[in-house]
Amino acid sequence: MKTRAMIRHPLLAASLGAAVVALPASALYLYGSGHIAKAAGTPAIVASVPAPSAAPVATGLPDFRQLVQTYGPAVVNISVRSTVKTAGHGRVPPGMDEDNPLFQFMPHGNGAPLRGEGSGFIVSADGIILTNAHVVDGAQKVTVKLTDRREFEASVIGSDAKSDVAVLKIDAHDLPVTKLGDPRKLQVGEWVVAIGSPFGLENTVTAGIVSAKQRDTGDYLPFIQTDVAINPGNSGGPLINMRGEVVGINSQIYSRSGGFMGISFAIPIDEAIRVSEQLRVSGRVSRGRIGVQIDQVTRDVAESIGLGKAQGALVRSVESGSPADKAGVEAGDIITKFDGKLIDRATDLPRLVGNTKPGTRSTMTVFRRGGSKDLAVTIAEFEPEKPVRRTADKDDKPKGSPAAQSIGLSVSELTDAQRKELKLKGGVKVDTVTDAAARAGIHEGDIIVAIGNAEVNTVKDFDAVVAKVDKSKPIPVLLRRGELATYLLIRPAR
Repeated sequence: MKTRAMIRHPLLAASLGAAVVALPASALYLYGSGHIAKAAGTPAIVASVPAPSAAPVATGLPDFRQLVQTYGPAVVNISVRSTVKTAGHGRVPPGMDEDNPLFQFMPHGNGAPLRGEGSGFIVSADGIILTNAHVVDGAQKVTVKLTDRREFEASVIGSDAKSDVAVLKIDAHDLPVTKLGDPRKLQVGEWVVAIGSPFGLENTVTAGIVSAKQRDTGDYLPFIQTDVAINPGNSGGPLINMRGEVVGINSQIYSRSGGFMGISFAIPIDEAIRVSEQLRVSGRVSRGRIGVQIDQVTRDVAESIGLGKAQGALVRSVESGSPADKAGVEAGDIITKFDGKLIDRATDLPRLVGNTKPGTRSTMTVFRRGGSKDLAVTIAEFEPEKPVRRTADKDDKPKGSPAAQSIGLSVSELTDAQRKELKLKGGVKVDTVTDAAARAGIHEGDIIVAIGNAEVNTVKDFDAVVAKVDKSKPIPVLLRRGELATYLLIRPAR
């Protein structure tokens, strides 16, 4: 699926790549497997070890020895035999083409049996193991190797590609287990450790610090960003704090080369456990949805319509017959709260909705035409998205509008058929675009439904509103483009 610039999310639409701070030449890698080979002709390098000096040992540095000795035995190596071309489905940063050659998901193959390697960790003494979904995707056989060299064939209890969490089970008892922590208590700058099998090198320990929290690199989860070295084969392994608690599952890196470049991401363990519990009970994850497509709210738009702070989720479209439609949500609304929880960024909404049990009656606060109102919505269960269709009405008869010309537009009345098709009470159709309106990104065929916080139902309304607006400031325009709504700012020439 090609990722659009707008956020189109399966929990909200009938099916939001979250905004990613992406470098154009960078790539996001899911590291579940790999191999290592010795380069021919490479000479061995032998380093001499200097005699111990009497210099004082540096103080204040972290010591990971006890942590690794205690919890290292609960980390396992996972070997996967499959016939898929890649070991997993990667989440490509929004706005980037998933077919871009920079986005490589290992291992590669052409349908022949492949062996891939990843990591995992034991969460119960009777053999329950957590790992990444992309590690075991397409697996015909999964083998788990413990640090005591015992090997077990594992069964995949459940796998959820959307959260990238999978649950495995091996037939064993009295196994060493990891201790789970609370990622909400993590602080940026805190030391953390990763244990895994990069390039098949089992129980490799790397360390670093928490670089950021609540990082949006995917649709569903606010990732933990670290500078811990993560490479092919580390996927599925634990991220551990200095108290020996697992706070995340190492999942991805951001890289230009495919190798570690100082940025890695982990799934918060609380989110992973929530998913794993559903997988263990039913083998699948049930998610809520409300049936909207959303986008970010820019600072300029927020200020120009009176919202003030750039927060919330802009509703681009509402699926007909969906929970949001029945609740009275309209395209152009900005959802600012869900069940009393503030929607700071658009990506907060799908997570809150997705974590809500289908059938739950929830409350949403929407900002519309300069004011806020609460709407009650009954959450539905996620289902495959429906295609959005729009047919053009060829019977339109443009009518000029002098006021529209002042900002580079020519508009006309909507026909009854157009209103019915788009489920609009009013609005005016854009016939031609020039000057300031063209620079703002308005297209022919767009439907303008509001200017500022004033509704526009007819050409007469449009003329009256445009005549009153302060043309020395950006003019916010709410428009519909097919089934989608968006705000654009017209900046008249001064």
